[in-house]
Amino acid sequence: MKLLILSCSTGEGHNSAGKALLEYLEENGVACEMTDTLSLVTSPVSQMVSDVYLFSTRRNLFKTVYRMGETVSTGLSLQSPVYMANKLYAKRLYDYIVDNGFDTVVCTHLFPAEALTALKRAGRLDRKTVFVMTDYTCIPFTRETDLDYYIVPHEHLVEECVQKGLRRERLFPFGIPVRRAFRERIAKREARVACAAAFDSGADMTAKWFLVASGSMGFGSSADLIREILSRCGKGAEVFMVCGNNAKLQTVLKAEFGRFDNIHLLGFTDRMSLLMDACDVLFTKPGGLSSTEAAVKNIPIVHTAPIPGCETRNAEFFHYHGMSYSSLEVKQQVTVAMTMRTGSVCATVSERTPTEMRVAGYLNCYADKRYIRRIQGGRTAVRPPCQSQMVKTTPAVIQRGG
Repeated sequence: MKLLILSCSTGEGHNSAGKALLEYLEENGVACEMTDTLSLVTSPVSQMVSDVYLFSTRRNLFKTVYRMGETVSTGLSLQSPVYMANKLYAKRLYDYIVDNGFDTVVCTHLFPAEALTALKRAGRLDRKTVFVMTDYTCIPFTRETDLDYYIVPHEHLVEECVQKGLRRERLFPFGIPVRRAFRERIAKREARVACAAAFDSGADMTAKWFLVASGSMGFGSSADLIREILSRCGKGAEVFMVCGNNAKLQTVLKAEFGRFDNIHLLGFTDRMSLLMDACDVLFTKPGGLSSTEAAVKNIPIVHTAPIPGCETRNAEFFHYHGMSYSSLEVKQQVTVAMTMRTGSVCATVSERTPTEMRVAGYLNCYADKRYIRRIQGGRTAVRPPCQSQMVKTTPAVIQRGG
């Protein structure tokens, strides 16, 4: 068996899911490779797609595009512009699959799933195809794809996927894949010592540690959040701000907060697992992958303002199941964060009992080689020994502050 994982660099979440797949498969002796789908397209086209995505999210155009997608894909009878755009590089993708001898292709992004669908509809591709969803909703245009299996983040989403046109027999609620580093924990004191060394921070080991993650591209009202924490805690809190790949954001924040010894401004880092072990509370935009990683780590989660669309659905899903607190108001976010207990995933104001949650899916704690062999050998997937579970707590709605 030789397996190809196709991601897309429109944010690190899809890549993280692909890396988790790659890690697990290699550990189990499966020959596999991970590729950015856009790298198979000409460089100008690849850069254009990334730039358009980044522009739309920062200019609040993503909300409009997402809603248009939901409307169009609901009554879809013709091929969408998204499908037609990804169809353009389908031949190049086919050549890459065949030339490298891949017999199974797994996607963690809609774009390659659309391209593979075009190949299957043309009768050119007989390889096994799998789509791993990385958001807690069925995103627009998924219904026009036609792959063999769809890995759903949770069983509660199966009906939504069916209602949006996916065939029930192809849906498997095995969870979002998470890398081993997020499934293992380091004692808080040990993690803090390691963070102080890794980031040369000199942080107070006894203070409240806050982790602020704006996503790999650096979205969010980070300055407002830091100001609010400083106004409440002063030097009684350590703030680790991860700016992602947004160098401009890091520069702006450094100009304002660089004089504070307890404000640590980081760029893109591969030490998020360590930071989660060290910190007491995580402020993060509600990305599907980052939220799942945090839930598996069992760090209290405060979801900040989402990019309208799939992140809104992620926040709603997590909040409803008592796994995060969501607010659009910075003051309320910090108020709740200051009351959270270490080790509690549940983050509602009235309910702070630790929630036992196993989000880790079919490629995390519970998969085995029988499942891998079945993907290769047949069209009927085998459910892993144990699937994702969570304990539902008091439902709540996204708050606008008190």
